[in-house]
Amino acid sequence: MTDIAPKPAVLPSLLGLTPPEITAFMTEMGEPAFRAKQVIDWTFAKRAVSIEAMSNLSKGLRQTLAERYVTRTMTINTVTGSKDTTRKFLLKLHDGRFVETVLIPANPALYGEASDRHTLCVSSQVGCAYDCKFCASGLAGFARNLTAAEIVEQIVQVEAYSGERMDNLVFMGMGEPLANYSNVTKAIEILNSEWGIGIGARHMTVSTSGLAPQIKKLADFPLQIRLAISLHGASDEVRDKIMPVNKKHNLDELFEALSYWRSRRKQHITFEYILIQGVNDGLDQAHRLAKRAKGLDAKVNLIPYNTVEGLQWVRPTEEVQDAFRDVLLNAGVKATLRREKGHDIAAACGQLRLRQETADGIIETPIPEKRITIGAGA
Repeated sequence: MTDIAPKPAVLPSLLGLTPPEITAFMTEMGEPAFRAKQVIDWTFAKRAVSIEAMSNLSKGLRQTLAERYVTRTMTINTVTGSKDTTRKFLLKLHDGRFVETVLIPANPALYGEASDRHTLCVSSQVGCAYDCKFCASGLAGFARNLTAAEIVEQIVQVEAYSGERMDNLVFMGMGEPLANYSNVTKAIEILNSEWGIGIGARHMTVSTSGLAPQIKKLADFPLQIRLAISLHGASDEVRDKIMPVNKKHNLDELFEALSYWRSRRKQHITFEYILIQGVNDGLDQAHRLAKRAKGLDAKVNLIPYNTVEGLQWVRPTEEVQDAFRDVLLNAGVKATLRREKGHDIAAACGQLRLRQETADGIIETPIPEKRITIGAGA
């Protein structure tokens, strides 16, 4: 493996601070309260790309602020697009690592009640420790959590590049959001606030592979965000084979947590179910899934598998996909089959990052023999 020189520590970003935190710093500097409001306005409303751009602050204050904070910590490395305008952004972080963010164009509703316009699929970690056997995000293991600022900056970077406002967010990119709970929930507060990015809570969906204790914790979070479960198996036998998290929190524990969520929330839960040929696409799984979904009045989003380099899984035929969906529909379950946009841009999350980090010598191979996962004690 190529030796990688240590990266210098980066200053924290203003994008990860709340008004009380910014006000506290201004007070520490002996500045009046209105200065904090100016900094907040420059950071979030005006999207200042640098502290130097905050022109109504004194030169001395800008210099002092720049010694402690920055406004950007990442750059757009690569943008891939498809003929249907789905775009995948590979973002380079301050430490040389990469995450992916995907911009999905106008669609029928994915997770909310209204039609989506611009949905952004954001990452919460560099890599993932949960090692789902069909997923590219965890192939090189877990590197680190993203900060709240790095989560928020994904939206800021994509909006600046595309010139489009993001109407909906799904925490369904790289990483397990609920394993980075404090940073994800702080980012959600910033993204939701009028002083921040201003995206409605009901237009944000957190997806989890099934961390039951954190689901209960999130159920008591004050903002009315939505919840999606990466289920991918309707029995413990099937889920154990492809999702190691199920051995820590099996389906009984998961569904007990989901019942608690439903007791606290009005929003419908969505089950994400990637259809994998010969693994979880049998009609027996469809019938089990229908029963579980009806018990919680949940929606089901069926997604044919996206090919991942180095993995053996393949997507079922369209006939098998349709038959699986029809079992759900005939049972009275609201189900969609998303033959997704962007299948021609290596849409399975994590693949662009793996290619780039392998090329840069950060990781030895896209599928290393040893990697940090929950099975390895992460």
